[in-house]
Order: sequence, then structure tokens, then C-alpha cells
Amino acid sequence: MSSTSILGYCRPGYENDTANELTSRYGEAQCYGYPVSKKNSGFILYHLYDAAQLEHTIKQFAVHESIFPRQLVAVFATLTDIAKEDRVGQVLEVLQDIDKPFPIFGVIDVEYPDTEEGKTLAKFCRKFTVPLRQALRKAGWLTAKENLGKPKLHIFFESFETCHIGYTLPNYASPDHLGICRLKFPSDAPSRSTLKLEDALVNMLTDKQQTKVLRDGGRAVDLGACPGGWTYQLVKRGMYVEAIDNGLVADSLMSTGLVEHHAADGFTYRPQFGRVDLLVCDMIEQPDRVAKLMGDWLVKHWTTHAIFNLKLPMKQRYETVVEAMTVLKGRLNALEDAFAVKVRHLYHDRDEVTVTIVRTSKDEV
Repeated sequence: MSSTSILGYCRPGYENDTANELTSRYGEAQCYGYPVSKKNSGFILYHLYDAAQLEHTIKQFAVHESIFPRQLVAVFATLTDIAKEDRVGQVLEVLQDIDKPFPIFGVIDVEYPDTEEGKTLAKFCRKFTVPLRQALRKAGWLTAKENLGKPKLHIFFESFETCHIGYTLPNYASPDHLGICRLKFPSDAPSRSTLKLEDALVNMLTDKQQTKVLRDGGRAVDLGACPGGWTYQLVKRGMYVEAIDNGLVADSLMSTGLVEHHAADGFTYRPQFGRVDLLVCDMIEQPDRVAKLMGDWLVKHWTTHAIFNLKLPMKQRYETVVEAMTVLKGRLNALEDAFAVKVRHLYHDRDEVTVTIVRTSKDEV
């Protein structure tokens, strides 16, 4: 049946935060609707009051410009009470009664919620993709070969009986299946927290920003470094690191000759040579306190760029992030420099969000 909504994938348990963010941001853009979600389902639906606004709404911002959504899909049909027999035929039957949002799609992705219950659908979705792809090509819905430059068709199975059919647009969507970039844990890294920083470097910085921020031979400070998961990522890229923590840093990092360990308070420490290229921080502290500290380093030019995590409370997480970042952005906006700022709840984050701040010039923004 016809259905018009924005489907947002998210980490299970963050449905309410995702709903609050989409309601706030789409409301500001006058794309009015209401969210529907179920706790720990791993997704939310933002139903639009005006069906004609679907394409306009999905173009309001790219998923990488949001905080909590992993993927944002423009849903134009929902199929319920799916029978086990001939699921492909049932999908095609629904599509026959709908005007195509676009003349043709370039690729298809059959997905499911990133939950324990949703994982029971994984094998089915993989097998279902091949016959569905063939049928959709025959019906004129898909190009003969994959074309990533065209809109992607998404079939999202909420359960074996219900699926949502929608699309994403190039440059607005995550290219990854389920909106998840899976990284391999490096066997020589001192802790799994290393994946959080790698996730940020790979998925939040452009290639040009990575070159600027991660300068070979550059200098960085890692606040709350122990045992060195984040320091590991910087050393791997040839940076000298001042590792700040009262705990011990892994011997493997100390032996590189690129790490200086200082047993000091992260809130009072100052860089050894007055400034560094990059400040990173994964300290377990109140988000407003960390945001203020990062602002101090950036405003006083102790660091050029910063990447840090804000630990989140159990409730009002979206509001907490907005409040902390509004204060920080206000301080940065008062400076002559310009800053490219992103905030994301990454796959490798847990109850925290990652913030990247890249200092640039006004004419580059």
C-alpha cells in the first residue's frame, strides 16, 4: 500500500533520540510530520503529512550531516501481511500500482534492523536479493548493471511479514549496507576504542581534511589516552603524540619513539610546545565540561583541529548534544577562522557521540 515517510535506521535504544532529531530538523524546514517508533527496534518512521513533500524532505540534509540516523530512506510504499509464498511477486504487485518516483533505479539493497531479532532476517534478505533484483530489472525498475550514480532502491524488512519500500539519493545517503561501516580491529592495537577514532577519521573527514588534520610528522595531544587506543591511530599515521593519562600507555606505543606519556590531569594539561596540530579526547566526563575544554583549546590556539567524544546521559540525549554544541559553536563563530563541524553517533560509539572540528579559512566554507 502507498505510504509516505522517512525511515531512519539507528542504534537500538536510540529510537527516541533519532525521532526527536528528525522532528526538530524537518520541522525547522517546514517538512511537517510525526514520528512512530518502538523501543529497541533499531529504526523510526517519520510520517509526512504531505505526501508530495517526500523528495523535498529527503533532500533537506544528508545522513552524514545528522547525528543519530545511520541511514535515511524516503519510503513510498509499505507491504504488510506478506505471505511466505512468492514474496517477490507480492513486492512487484505493490509496485505496479505506484507511480515510479524516478524513471529507473541503479541498485537495490534489501535490509533489516540491526538488532538481535533483526539478524534472524539477514540470511533471508541475502537470498531474497538475487531473485528480486532479477524481477525488478525485468519489470523496468532497475538498470541492467549496477549504477551508483542513480537513486538506490531499498527494501527494508521490519519483519518477515512487513517491509518498507523506499529510496536514497547519491550524496545524501550512506553507501554502506544498513548504514554501517564495519572496521577490522587491528591485532596490535591496545584497546577496541581505537575503532571509534578510526571510524571518525574514515567516515567524518573528507580526503582533503584527513590530509590536513593527520599531517605526517605533525603533533597531537590525546587527553585520557590510557591504554592508547586513540594514540595508536595517530602514531600509525606518523604523528608525534603527547599522551595524557594517570594510567599506563601500552609499551608497544612507547617503543615507537613517537609517544610522550604525561601523568597529568586532562583539564589542566597544556601542550609542551605551546600548540599542536590535533587534539583528541575520549575522557569520561560531563559533555558540557568536555565541550568547554575543547573550546578553550581551539579558541586559545593550543590546537588547530579537534576530534572528541561527548558522553551521553540516559535521557534527553539529543537535547544534551544540541545544548553543548550550541555553546561551543557560539565561541567558534566569534573567531576570525572558520570551522567545519560534524557530530555523529558512529557505529563504534556506544553512549556517546563523536565530534570533529577542522579549522579552515572563511573562503573555504
